[in-house]
Amino acid sequence: VGPLGPVGGRGSSRARATNNYLAHVARPLMSSARASHPRITAQMIRAMRPGVNRSLTALCPVPTGTRAVEIRERFDGGEVRGEWVTGTHVAPGPIHPDQRIIYYLHGSGYVVCSPRTHRGLVARLSNRTRMSAFSLDYRLGPDHRWPTGGDDAIRGYRWLLSQGFRPDQIVIAGDSAGGHLAFDLLAANHASGTAQPGTMVLFSPLYDPTFSLAVDFQRAGKRDPIIDAVAAQRILKLYTHTADADHPRMRIRLTPDMDLPNTLIQFGGLEVMGADARAAHRALVRAGATSVLQEWPDQGHVFQMFSRLAPESRHALASAGQFINAAHPF
Repeated sequence: VGPLGPVGGRGSSRARATNNYLAHVARPLMSSARASHPRITAQMIRAMRPGVNRSLTALCPVPTGTRAVEIRERFDGGEVRGEWVTGTHVAPGPIHPDQRIIYYLHGSGYVVCSPRTHRGLVARLSNRTRMSAFSLDYRLGPDHRWPTGGDDAIRGYRWLLSQGFRPDQIVIAGDSAGGHLAFDLLAANHASGTAQPGTMVLFSPLYDPTFSLAVDFQRAGKRDPIIDAVAAQRILKLYTHTADADHPRMRIRLTPDMDLPNTLIQFGGLEVMGADARAAHRALVRAGATSVLQEWPDQGHVFQMFSRLAPESRHALASAGQFINAAHPF
């Protein structure tokens, strides 16, 4: 591993074993979603969500000594829900508005996961950066529909600003669907004249919530060990429903007049969502932003969660921490 990412070669045998295990776990959900009527898929998601969340929590344990404080506040005509996560390497004491912080948007396919499933990942990122992180609990499908999750992400960011946190001291980070939420937030900030976060770090980001990029990538021969693109596309429809694919909050357009943060994007070399990661990187660069794209060989979707299972997860988080700390020195 180089100063800011992977250097050639193949992934570890532990990474390949992890991919095989996760493929076995995901196969029933993917097979059912590909074959079932959307109403049945929605019922299946509701039934399986608690078990899926418990499994992910077990696979991504929280480091000993992590501090988590739940937040639930009315703000700006809605509710902000989430938790402050502080790793053991962060100095104890209250979180002050003059501190550097992370605003974390978890992934989910917009239908599963929560701050609890991602607390281990967020805590490790907190330890790497010595920043506390606010991990947002946004609304999910199929019970809620587009763009409620995006509305929650925008409200959460403005709530942080109302608490006195400076935009340039905020790092927006997220994985998978959280990547799309991050881009939606950047576009909303630009439209409203709200100052942008200072830095952005994304793990396997979703850029196209129609999942057409991933489906085309799969049809071209890409074989993801975990995600079946057609099945995932149907699952995402439980949230996006009848949203127009060309709506500016679906297909987010980044333009040169936007003040965009310096960005790091990491993705696994095996994942079908590599097409989204590359498209996001190209969109940032075309808009004039600085974007670093890292492809990690033999890794699957959001492999950064599984630090207990594969060394690449730890190396990738170390790289992300270096990127953030270079932009936000102590």
